[in-house]
Amino acid sequence: MLTVDRLQVSYGGVVQAVRGVSMEVPDGSVVAVLGSNGAGKTTLLRTVSGTLRLHRGRVDAGTVRFEDTDLTRRDPGQIVRRGVVQVPEGRRIFGRLTVEENLRAGGMGNRDRAAKARAVTRVHDLFPVLRDRAGQRAGLLSGGEQQMLAIGRALMASPRLLLLDEPSLGLAPRVIGQIGEVIAEINRQGTSVLLVEQNATMALGVADRAYVLDVGEVSLSGDARELAATDEVQRLYLGHTGAGPAAERVERAPRRTLSRWTA
Repeated sequence: MLTVDRLQVSYGGVVQAVRGVSMEVPDGSVVAVLGSNGAGKTTLLRTVSGTLRLHRGRVDAGTVRFEDTDLTRRDPGQIVRRGVVQVPEGRRIFGRLTVEENLRAGGMGNRDRAAKARAVTRVHDLFPVLRDRAGQRAGLLSGGEQQMLAIGRALMASPRLLLLDEPSLGLAPRVIGQIGEVIAEINRQGTSVLLVEQNATMALGVADRAYVLDVGEVSLSGDARELAATDEVQRLYLGHTGAGPAAERVERAPRRTLSRWTA
């Protein structure tokens, strides 16, 4: 589905943030990208989503392909229409708009009324609280609820590939676990996911495959559960906790709603 081939990205022509990264997101999968601050994770997502130039970055070499389309130098609107949608770090919801207005903004590029109606139903099934608070100003939601809204807004575009940038950032451990459940459910419903995340326990728990970035380069890659069991990942990202919970996948039995999300 998504193929990144020998990608090199810099800012200002001086700071090289991504150095020859190659990776794949197969259709129907969840792929996690781990790494510390400054490893190049967010730059990778910006390149895929076409927002890199908004941050004064540029692609120096390599390509990003989504199926048969080269996304490397397309603008964000074209990429969204191709079915690739990003949820940015920090949520970036429209705080002065209502929950309903935020969702409507997410679906503005979709002219198919039936598809919009299906997307609204999907979002409300995943996040019942967004239906209950449709008329509430988004800025008054809790941090967890704002993350729900950010994900829901992206789903309104009916993406085939969802890009998630640090969805657990700043949230309580209980809510982080619920985010993992939501990601698994979104994937069960047919949407592929590229997940950038510092919380390795959650990310490796829901991912099929994972890559570890270190100073802009891929240092490790492989099956998520196998990586969770390696000494290096244990030491650097899982705090010597052992493979146990990190290696266990979120249960993928069919489930329509996530009523336990009460952040």
